[in-house]
Amino acid sequence: MRQRLARLSFAQLITLLALLVIFTVILILPLFALFSKAFLNSSGEFAGLANYVKYFSTPSLSSSILNTIDISLWSTVISVTLGFLYAYALTRTNIRCKPFFKYMALIPIFIPTIVHALGLVYVFGRQGIITRMGFEVALYGRVGIILSEIIFTFPQAFLMFLVALEFTDGRLYEAADSMGASGLTKFFKITLPEIKYTVVNVFFVCFTLAFTDFGAPKVIGGSFNVLATDIYKQIAGQFNMNMGAVVGTLLLLPAVLSFIVGRVVNSKNAGTVSAKSTKLVVGKSLKRDTFFFVFCSLITLFLLFLIACLFMGALSSYYPYDMSFTLRNFLFDNSSGGIKSYFNSLQMSILTAVFGTIFAFVYAYMMEKTSGFNTLRRYGKLLSVLPLALPGMVIGISFIFFFNSPSNPLNFIYGTVTILVVSNILHYFSVPFFTATGALKKLDSEYESVSESMNIPRWKTFLRVSVPLSLPAILEIFMYYFVNSMVTVSAVVFLYSAQFRIASISITHMEEAGNFAQAAAMSLLILLVNVCVRALYEFIVKMIKKRNNDDKTRQVKEST
Repeated sequence: MRQRLARLSFAQLITLLALLVIFTVILILPLFALFSKAFLNSSGEFAGLANYVKYFSTPSLSSSILNTIDISLWSTVISVTLGFLYAYALTRTNIRCKPFFKYMALIPIFIPTIVHALGLVYVFGRQGIITRMGFEVALYGRVGIILSEIIFTFPQAFLMFLVALEFTDGRLYEAADSMGASGLTKFFKITLPEIKYTVVNVFFVCFTLAFTDFGAPKVIGGSFNVLATDIYKQIAGQFNMNMGAVVGTLLLLPAVLSFIVGRVVNSKNAGTVSAKSTKLVVGKSLKRDTFFFVFCSLITLFLLFLIACLFMGALSSYYPYDMSFTLRNFLFDNSSGGIKSYFNSLQMSILTAVFGTIFAFVYAYMMEKTSGFNTLRRYGKLLSVLPLALPGMVIGISFIFFFNSPSNPLNFIYGTVTILVVSNILHYFSVPFFTATGALKKLDSEYESVSESMNIPRWKTFLRVSVPLSLPAILEIFMYYFVNSMVTVSAVVFLYSAQFRIASISITHMEEAGNFAQAAAMSLLILLVNVCVRALYEFIVKMIKKRNNDDKTRQVKEST
């Protein structure tokens, strides 16, 4: 028995070390290469802070920091406000069509941020629908970026507020009602204090997303420079890798701050819902429900209008001069990657979803279900949360410096689909890890103890017990990886090759070439596949829950 336990511990140690080595190679070493590059000159010699001094002393570059902070603050304040009101409408009112409103709010998640800007071009551009009606908006520049970032960050704010507002103790409101408190009093004395930590968390998350976004500034930024476009110009335009590294480290600042604030906030936010809590019963109020129904309807109509504009552009011969119906725009020009880029994206996303799901779930299993090796597991848990603080562009730049080095034995993956898959797995790793960890925490630890006592290999318990019982979480991880890989731009914009272009990057090239109709058509294909994957996920999870409920019902009947 002791000999078997020793073999089991050795196998666990080897598996744990292998996972940590892989994570260290794709996360820590590239980041070290990034920071090292920022302190070297073009000859590879140590330059200290000379690159930073040069950056901040160049007005055209240093102004990008103020511009980025400006657009991030405005878009964050507006999207947080809209996201809160939208979530409040779905949780604290009696409006109709709540499921419809919920899914409509998620539309921006299913398309790249470049497409948000493209949709705004069709609405407010020089030949946009609203512009042709006589209402002109200075889209290209600061205003356009802010509008696009609001669309990008609104779903994130909405989802976080939705979770916070759904879980509340109805007893507090019942007590307030018995004391004759008004609706405003309950809002300021109960609702806001309940979600104060969520408000802080949402603010920093939205600020970081807007601060590090590349898609919107690239399409409608015009001459309004921000840090994300600075990196692109320095690396892709001027091949100034050292200055690109400097900007990359600057992009890390708000992300790291957001990460720290999030950890502090989550540690303090212990929650107020207990076993004695009661469900909140929302009272009747025609004025309130009418206001919020109109509000949600306006948000939904605006998002649907953006998508409708993409359909209009993709299905018309030559907007706005020839509006005759055509499908010719779906026969993509090969100069921008063609339809092949779409299938490349499908290939990359499927590979990311498959290997990312396996890696995240196995990694979470080793962190959660392995006994002993506490130091290694603490290091592993630290690695698992670091991707939350890494913008996609920082990952892309660090991968260039690390994997493109001729002395690196892993240099052969540079310019292949493999490096795109690895960057996506790393970029989106933390959320799948937390999802898998949450599912595994619900499983009784006695499964592993019983398997060991019965001399059953740990891998059989993993495959026959842990995986089937965690199947809904595994499917959620798969869906999350797939959807995000289809829409990603910033994480792969520096890593794709001319031989393997992907759809989100092809949209950028189409927009640069003035092929807006083809860009709209490609956007619709991305939206279609992501909505289908999401719908399939919802259907499968529903069937699994139905089967589990049927099994429980049958067991109860048999026991009686």
